[in-house]
Amino acid sequence: MLSIDECIDTLNKGTSGVLALLGDYDYPYAIPISYVYCNSKLYFHGAKSGHKIDAINKCSKASFCVIDQDKIMPEEYTTYYRSVIAFGNIHIMENEIEIKKAIDDLAKKYYPADNETGRNAEIEKEWKLLCMIEFSIEHLSGKEAIELAKAKQ
Repeated sequence: MLSIDECIDTLNKGTSGVLALLGDYDYPYAIPISYVYCNSKLYFHGAKSGHKIDAINKCSKASFCVIDQDKIMPEEYTTYYRSVIAFGNIHIMENEIEIKKAIDDLAKKYYPADNETGRNAEIEKEWKLLCMIEFSIEHLSGKEAIELAKAKQ
């Protein structure tokens, strides 16, 4: 098991994960998606309509998985893995100030060398099409291969 701090570190390092929602006809709906982690919350962006938005509006419970490492060790018939799963509630953001902060945090994560002027110009260009989604983490869990855990000691 990973500690909470190790889970958060994994979330901060990761660039994408799989968001799992309750889809049409109660089928699981899992989508790879970019994200940013801030203060026990995950933020995603996307279009204002579509299957993901429909699923979020249908059911606020969700999970999100990030795989930090998955190195195949064929001679050992195993993988050296590390992953984190977050469980919580998800919703479409409506407060413009909170949306601006979330998209700014997302932009800083994926283009840290850009400046505020550049970020604001890009955000303004996409603002009308932009939908921001907030995932409030209720439970966070992580695991890694025993070999990775032993290597840290």
